[in-house]
Amino acid sequence: MPQPLPVWHPARLIATGFLVGHLPGPAGTWGSLAALAPAWYIARWGGPWALLAAGLGAAVLGIWTSAIYARALAVKDPSSVVIDEISGQWLTLVLVPPDLRYYAVGFLLFRLLDITKPGPIGWADRQLPSGWGIMIDDVIAGLVAMAVMTGVVALW
Repeated sequence: MPQPLPVWHPARLIATGFLVGHLPGPAGTWGSLAALAPAWYIARWGGPWALLAAGLGAAVLGIWTSAIYARALAVKDPSSVVIDEISGQWLTLVLVPPDLRYYAVGFLLFRLLDITKPGPIGWADRQLPSGWGIMIDDVIAGLVAMAVMTGVVALW
């Protein structure tokens, strides 16, 4: 019988983006939106390397915490897990200036890739086990979106 983790449990707090994943409606969109302000702050004060480190750090932490949380719920990929969107959104924005226009385009692009899951993004979502499957599809989506955003910045 699944035993949900208490609200205060660190794995639940991290996996759900400090409970952002429990907001009503599309949890992934809320997670991506919640990632924007911290991304701006990290990029503004630490630069692109800091945002890259934060995105990859969130991915590593997310593999661990989302696996614990999913196992407690006995669900392969709980919709309330949004650390994957946070990581992917931060990776999307690594190479763009902290500017509202770029962040808006990056947000929309990342959500499009995360929802449609083309190519290797969908493969990772379907084939990888546990926390890896929860996280890596969004990491790939973030890296693809980062590459596209580099072109957007160059053209804009």
